[in-house]
Amino acid sequence: MARYTGPKFKLSRRLGISLSGTGKDLKRPFPPGQHGANQRRKMSNYGMQLQEKQKLRHMYGLGEKQFRTLFARAQKMQGIAGENFMFLLECRLDNLVYRLGFANSRAGARQLVSHGHITVNGKKVDIASYQVSTGDVISLRERSRGLSSVKEALENRTHLPAYVEFNDTAVEGKFIRLPERSELSQEIDEKQIVEFYNR
Repeated sequence: MARYTGPKFKLSRRLGISLSGTGKDLKRPFPPGQHGANQRRKMSNYGMQLQEKQKLRHMYGLGEKQFRTLFARAQKMQGIAGENFMFLLECRLDNLVYRLGFANSRAGARQLVSHGHITVNGKKVDIASYQVSTGDVISLRERSRGLSSVKEALENRTHLPAYVEFNDTAVEGKFIRLPERSELSQEIDEKQIVEFYNR
């Protein structure tokens, strides 16, 4: 699967959002480039919708085709399409591995999953886009518990969302419920993304 491999800080500055979640990538709060600090352009409705879509897509590290397919699935579900879409993104295995603190970033979490270090309900799963169901238990394989990167990430974890719980003794987490919209990023306007795909 093709994915963005360019400079992450530049991308964060262009979109005006910290894609890493740390805020370090927005030390310069203006777009990149020679004239970034002096740009004063009015954005069209289409431009704003596209920017919101790109924010969310790069935040979760998805390709356009995969992102669009997941949105089509969200539209078929009952409820509000934009919120359903964000819930589906949040239920991805790589995202929950990141939320539980096994990795410092979603990219790191994706690598842990694809290298076969993660199990769901005791079975190895190496597909980053695997949709986790409520009640599923996510843990590290026995042989992977000594990984220095995982130990460091767990030590540096500062926040654990309310919709997951973590057992420090067993080094495993449980997805206990679907998140509420208020618990997800407030920097994203999902209504703009719905309008972008429905135009």
